[in-house]
Amino acid sequence: MVKPRILLVDDDPDILDVLEISLSEENYEILKANDGEEALRIINSQPLDLVLLDYAMPKMNGRQVCLEVKKNILLQHLPVIMVTGKGEVSDRIDGIDAGADDYIVKPFEPKELLARIRMILRRTERDLDANPLTRLPGNVSILSELSRRIDSKSLFAVCYIDLDKFKSYNDKYGFEHGDEVICETARILIQAKKKAGNPDDFIGHIGGDDFVIVTIPNTADNICKQVIADFDKIVPSFYNEKDRKTGSIVALDRQGKEQKIPLLSVSIGVVTNEFRNIEHVAQIGEFGAELKAYAKSLEGSNYVKDKRK
Repeated sequence: MVKPRILLVDDDPDILDVLEISLSEENYEILKANDGEEALRIINSQPLDLVLLDYAMPKMNGRQVCLEVKKNILLQHLPVIMVTGKGEVSDRIDGIDAGADDYIVKPFEPKELLARIRMILRRTERDLDANPLTRLPGNVSILSELSRRIDSKSLFAVCYIDLDKFKSYNDKYGFEHGDEVICETARILIQAKKKAGNPDDFIGHIGGDDFVIVTIPNTADNICKQVIADFDKIVPSFYNEKDRKTGSIVALDRQGKEQKIPLLSVSIGVVTNEFRNIEHVAQIGEFGAELKAYAKSLEGSNYVKDKRK
């Protein structure tokens, strides 16, 4: 397992030692800098997972360092915890305004510092994986969830969700409206889980108009039915009045010929280990692609659940 790499920045060597001792309880790789300029050289030269940054330093103070980090598109995701003196409220405000993700006041309680670091690292890992449009967990989290379900040896059902005719919709209505459809689909999935699923069900966004819900076989049918009902109900609102009335749009096919394209629908392929043994995540993806393709071959919104042995 790769150790999280943390940079400690303070012009007081004694404080650096205290910080290093405090963090020694955890499995972190520690780097140290004595001023803001040295900190920036390290930040720009090697990958880091977090910076613990003193506010009051010579050459460059913590606020200036934080501003430089957060304006760099390749570094702006790097979490910064600002360390300020007791009672220096203006320093804390300036640090947060500069983009600091959190702050802690000296003298600090080591356990609180460790808890804040763990929280920030967890949040950053989750945010980096999250789909930027829907904020649902992305592929790293999806693979992790599927692996966890397989390893637990418990029954599971994986619902692969895909929108039909989405490219044609995007071509006619534009990407901005397409993004609205994707965001609304995400909301529908979340509500379907609340209405028909379980508290520990998982929702992920593979990318584009592809989503996944991980649940158990007993609730998969109800979730799929809820998703289809809610999606079909809202679909007309995505179109202008003319297209709503005709129930289709006119779009060009791959040969450049005009063609009538039905309104958006949703197709779901449901993979379960209810009737067959699944040992690898790749098997789930393979079965899911087959089932989703079959569901898409049917007219309108449908779901297909795997019952093969």
